[in-house]
Order: sequence, then structure tokens, then C-alpha cells
Amino acid sequence: MKVLCLGGAGRICRESALDLVQFSDFEEITIGDFDEKAGREVVAWLDDPRVNFKKVDVKDRAAAVKIMKDYDIVMDGTTITLNGLSTACIAEAGCHGINLNGFGEEYPYDPLFRKHGRTHVPGFGMTPGTTDMMAKYAIDRLDTVDTVRISHGAFRPIAFSPSITETTSYEYDPKLPGRVVYEDGTFVQVPPFARPLDVELPAPYGTHPQYIIPHSETKTVAAYLEEQGKQARLIEVRGTWPPQNMQLVRALYDWGILRNDKIRIAGVEIGIMDAVSAYLMQYPVGQETELYGYALHIDITGTKGGKKLRYLLTHTHPASDGSIAGWEKLRAYTRCVGIPMAIATVLIAKGKVKRTGVVVPEFAFDPEEIFRELEKRQILIHIGVTNL
Repeated sequence: MKVLCLGGAGRICRESALDLVQFSDFEEITIGDFDEKAGREVVAWLDDPRVNFKKVDVKDRAAAVKIMKDYDIVMDGTTITLNGLSTACIAEAGCHGINLNGFGEEYPYDPLFRKHGRTHVPGFGMTPGTTDMMAKYAIDRLDTVDTVRISHGAFRPIAFSPSITETTSYEYDPKLPGRVVYEDGTFVQVPPFARPLDVELPAPYGTHPQYIIPHSETKTVAAYLEEQGKQARLIEVRGTWPPQNMQLVRALYDWGILRNDKIRIAGVEIGIMDAVSAYLMQYPVGQETELYGYALHIDITGTKGGKKLRYLLTHTHPASDGSIAGWEKLRAYTRCVGIPMAIATVLIAKGKVKRTGVVVPEFAFDPEEIFRELEKRQILIHIGVTNL
């Protein structure tokens, strides 16, 4: 089998590629990226005879499709704004596919994936992805479900890469239509910084206020519940970044800078948020943070055999303090995101996903299989059940 790691020169997707080198039996692992210099550096870093590089530009659809046709699956680590283009190429090429983001650009290509008998999973990293599996685990063990609260803390610099800078601006865009909660059978639109809730994350991350974010779990969990003949009263998805990041984003929102209105500087027109992003990308203030890593917190209530129960699932990983090789500083974050996508890529390629088309994580994978694979990589899922 052959896999194309699209956007493989990126800080997260290269971790996915490393996991494929370490744990998969793919015969060929290709780093596909527009940045040839960075891509070849990743090939040298991986140092495996199965790994090579190909320059791929998804904006040149015909050329990208021609390259992809040689692969069984495309593991897509490109940015949110490119996911529509990348998915179109993958679908036309007749490959299986998977990406990190899952913000909805993939769904129009469902008929084409079905036509080719192929599967595309939108959004499989930490969140969405691992969070979906944790929620599914609890839902499958309850007769009825009342509330589903999915939360995470992503502890990383605000602008360590262009895609992360883009994600920050995207998720708190005041005009974004996808920021919803599921409440009493209806999806309800909410503004940025809606419904603050203090969430206690596993050590060393602590308790932080979290706000509703536009991640796909709200809709995919609702769809899974419906297929299971269950309906939650409430589904909410929240998230946070390091406190200083949240302080900055809140100020950018309050001052209208996130709208990215056009301004003129020395006769040049530029979006004000584009200027802020460029500053953060070029100076240490945007490239560093005090604490690195990821923390998930899934809180689900319901009943089993007439008893009211609460499932609380969290996740931990090796410390970022340098005590565990390969998990130093930023890599504690990027590995947490990249490794789940690699695990899912292997399962799709091996035919473990029986549905075709665009298939959301809940319909694609067995949570316990995902958890076992994560444990092999020192990423642990902790499950607690209490009576209410």
C-alpha cells in the first residue's frame, strides 16, 4: 500500500508521517507539499527508505489528481482554507482520504467518494477525532443520553505555523455560521466567547474558562445519537488555548480586529488581522508559550438500567519538559494532533472502515481500537464512571 502525506512538511503532518514510519507497513510513504525545501528536509529527518518527496499543489487540480491516482490513501494535513481544494482532488483521484480539520468542506464530495467505493474521514486529530471516539465510547454504554460536553485545552504558541494562525482567526471569526450548540433538538447559533464554563483539565493544565467553539463534534455526535435511537438534551463543544492566547484573542474580538477590516499603511492596503498575524508569525511572542501539550475532557450524563450515570473521560501524554525523548515542548502538542490521524489512516487503508463516502469519525472507527493504538504511543485515555 502507498500513502501520500499531503501537507507533509507541516509541523503536525510530519508527526503523522513519523508515526507511519514507526508503526505502519506502508510500502511507500510520500511527503507531498508545495514547499519542496521543507518537504525534502522532512524526508531527511524521517530517514527511511520507504519515504520520498513529491511537489504537490492542490490549486493545480489536474496535476495534483494525476499524482494522487498512484496512491491508496491521501493523509491530508493541509490548512482549513485548502481542505475544499484538497478533498476535491482526493475524490477525483479515487483514493481514500482523511484530514485533520473536518469543518465541512468535504461533504459535497460524498457522492464521488461513494461512486469510487472509497472512504474519506473529515477531521481526525485530537479534536475532532479522538474526542469523537471518547464520546462514542460513553454513548454506547448508556441507554439514554442527557448532556454531552466536549472540552479541550490546546497548549501551544498562538502562531507557530501559518495553519495554526489561520485556525485561531477562523474559530473566533464573528461572522462564522458554524458556531452552534445542540439544544432540545435544534442547532442554535452562538457568538464567540459564548457560554463560559470552568473546566478542570488533567495535570499539569489546571482549570480554565472555556467557550463554545465551531468544531464538528456538535453535529457528528448528534448524528450518531440519532442513528442509535438516542437524543441528547444538550451537546456543547468548548475549547481553550493558553491564558495569554485567550487574553489576546478576546481583545482582538472586542476591538473588532478579528473582522479583518482593510486599512492602509504607507499607501498599501492590508487586513488589520492579517497584519497582526504577520507580526505574531515573525516575533517570539507568537512562537513561544509557558506550557505545551494537549488535554481532553469529555463529560457525558445519561442513564443505564434506570440509573443516572456520569462518564468523565480525559487524556494524558508524556510531559513536555524534556524528560521523555520526542515529546519536548511543542512536540507534545504536535504529536498529540498528528498521531491520531496516522492511526486512522492505517485503519482506513486496511479496510477497517466499512462505509464509503464522507464518513464522520463516529461511523468509521471502534473507540477501543483507537485507544489501544494511542496507548502504544504513550497517549492514554482515562475513563471514570460515577452515579448521579
